[in-house]
Amino acid sequence: MMLSEQTQDARVAAPTRHTMLSWYVQGARSAVLAEPRWDRLRVTPATLAVLTLAGVLLQAVLERAYQVGGADFDWRALASGWLPMLLLVWACYLVRTVPPSPPAGPPAAALLALLLAQSQCISLGFGLFYLLQQRLGLQVDTEWAAWAVWLAPTVWATLAQLRMLWRAACGNGWAWTLASLTLVAGAVLLHVEPPAPLWTPRDDEGAPARRLALTQELLEAQPRLLTERLDQLQRQRPGVVDLYAISFAPYADEDVFRRESAMVAEVMAQRFDAGGRNLQLVNHVDTVHEWPWATPTNLRRAIERVASLMDRDEDVLFLHLTSHGARDGRLAAAFWPLEVDAVTPADLKAWLDAAGIRWRVVSISACYSGSWIAPLAGEGTLVMTAADAEHTSYGCGRGSELTFFGRAMYDEQLRRSTLSFEAAHAAARELIREREIAAGKSDGYSNPQIHVGPAVRQPLAALQARVAAGTVANARTATP
Repeated sequence: MMLSEQTQDARVAAPTRHTMLSWYVQGARSAVLAEPRWDRLRVTPATLAVLTLAGVLLQAVLERAYQVGGADFDWRALASGWLPMLLLVWACYLVRTVPPSPPAGPPAAALLALLLAQSQCISLGFGLFYLLQQRLGLQVDTEWAAWAVWLAPTVWATLAQLRMLWRAACGNGWAWTLASLTLVAGAVLLHVEPPAPLWTPRDDEGAPARRLALTQELLEAQPRLLTERLDQLQRQRPGVVDLYAISFAPYADEDVFRRESAMVAEVMAQRFDAGGRNLQLVNHVDTVHEWPWATPTNLRRAIERVASLMDRDEDVLFLHLTSHGARDGRLAAAFWPLEVDAVTPADLKAWLDAAGIRWRVVSISACYSGSWIAPLAGEGTLVMTAADAEHTSYGCGRGSELTFFGRAMYDEQLRRSTLSFEAAHAAARELIREREIAAGKSDGYSNPQIHVGPAVRQPLAALQARVAAGTVANARTATP
């Protein structure tokens, strides 16, 4: 007996639970590279809507599970990251419509629905694996293993999708090639321009972390603020070895870097007479009206301004950079929605050389920061880092007041015990070793590094003698 039109319409008006389960069963089959059975699957607009919403929900649940502590949902983030989805739609269209059109296979809408179900199955599998890894505190020991773990979901999903497109193309190599290029472009885009996170972590007090609002007023105020801060820097004093200090904290998502920048600037002012010759460049929502943004351009301009004010034959420039670091030497930068480029050792070396700054002290508090030593080393340069080129540093997480390096090197040694950068670094190394062992650091000792150019010792000794004499004189004056 033939079903009536009304009965048939009722059966396809909305996806039933059985129908949706069938999509996920076939999506899971295709996710493990098995051939899906799509001949009995029926796609409707409601099917695509449910699968799309399910993907957003799965992403939200997994992202929240990764968060430790309180977090708030950021509705604005839902507007980002849709271009790869549009490229996926286009790939499905191409593989079914490019002449000669395949005589068999699913329609483009059904192919899209199956790819959505497939991607969610893969995301769920890898998401649960990463969550288990995070909860158990498992660490990968080599760089290759870290890359493999990071790239595995994208590589697997792309291979599974390409195999699906090949089946849908039914031997039409031209259609499959065009669709594959479109699909790969979407996968690359997800890594180059990842979608904004759906959850905003809360700070220690439980309040949601605030996001930067790029208003016209702020965009107009920042160049003025940079000019004002650069103009406030004082000119060198003839016959006096002055220290100029610049702190650079480009990673806004961790408060520890903002705090460390402020602490180091304070130590330089109090212990090395850098008051009036001290500048902070900081990416943080709490400092947008106080300090210029920590961008490569602002750092270059600050270096150029200091060079124009200092006596390059006797004065010293101190630079402290604090952020997350990568093995390739890039210093992580983040201030969403502002796009900030990463600073590299080659960038910094080029700016210092172009400015003609002779005496340099460069401090890098970041993972793998030992990779900065060789590019920056020179006769007139002291370079010190929080780690060697093969290890992470410690204390740069959300719950840290200061990094282990910043605390030991600056807040303890240079603030309280010595005016020698070399002596402070040597003492800090042992303190950091003890604290990392106590904290259970899993990838080994960070192994902070230092290089001291032979020529830079003379101006540093003169600076140390001057500020030490000033400290003694001030102490005698204060004695009743």
